Amino acid sequence: MFGLSYKQQKMVIVCSFLLAPLFFLTVFSLYPASYLIYLSLTDWDGISKVKEWVGFANYRDVFRMEDILNAFSHNLIYLFWGMFQIALGLFAALIVNSRLKGRNMYRVILFMPYIMNGVAVAYMFNYVYHTEYGSLNAMLRFIGLDNLTQSWFGSPKLVNHALAFISVWKYTGFNMVIFLAALQSIPSEMIEAARIDGAKRHQIVWHIILPNLITVIELLLFLTIIGSLEVFDLPFLLTAGGPLGASETFVTMTVDTAFEFANFGLASAMSTTLMAVVTLLIFTQRMLIKRWES
Repeated sequence: MFGLSYKQQKMVIVCSFLLAPLFFLTVFSLYPASYLIYLSLTDWDGISKVKEWVGFANYRDVFRMEDILNAFSHNLIYLFWGMFQIALGLFAALIVNSRLKGRNMYRVILFMPYIMNGVAVAYMFNYVYHTEYGSLNAMLRFIGLDNLTQSWFGSPKLVNHALAFISVWKYTGFNMVIFLAALQSIPSEMIEAARIDGAKRHQIVWHIILPNLITVIELLLFLTIIGSLEVFDLPFLLTAGGPLGASETFVTMTVDTAFEFANFGLASAMSTTLMAVVTLLIFTQRMLIKRWES
């Protein structure tokens, strides 16, 4: 090929295959991330041509402003329910992987919420949680628990838990399917041998099943951490951050800071901080899992 040696031809082919991915990685990831970091060090309204250099002032504001810290604490509620969601998905996978009658039907029913449109799910739960004619309060009244009826989106203490439960309802089926695929890859002979040796159900789960699911658990933890810290659609569609900012998340506040208050510098600093926090949490998770494996 054009008088090139075999090694040179091989190098040209390898470089040509790498060039396109590297180009798209640079254009759509590296450059935007670098520009975001640059904007976080400036005071810019998103319109003017002048970007005033302010150094780390925006980052100081991120860690000093009480509203931003409160918004981040709301994300931790989603993270807590996300951990519960993973455990619930594993439990459901163990159930439908057994010899349960009609297990295929249960798999379909549990997976259905995941394939539903997110906006449709949000509006559906808007009726479920409605104070006056919502199905949840109606059910509580029907079974005689009138004292438990709530304004689910009107209570600052309950609103984030109510929103996070929607995510649990939607994504538990996805977790179940991932766990189910991993469970079916475990050799049945290994489990049968443990049963013959007298191992109880919980011992099989703890000593055989869980160690074989560690890679899947790590994946789901990764997705859950990212998802819980980047929550936007549910509070945006259902509560608009209310009541009085009680359901404001870090991302919704970042969007408001940029497009409502025209402070793109602070919004960029918030985005960069979130990126750093996610990276730190993923790294910590990886280290803990490696230690548990050893």
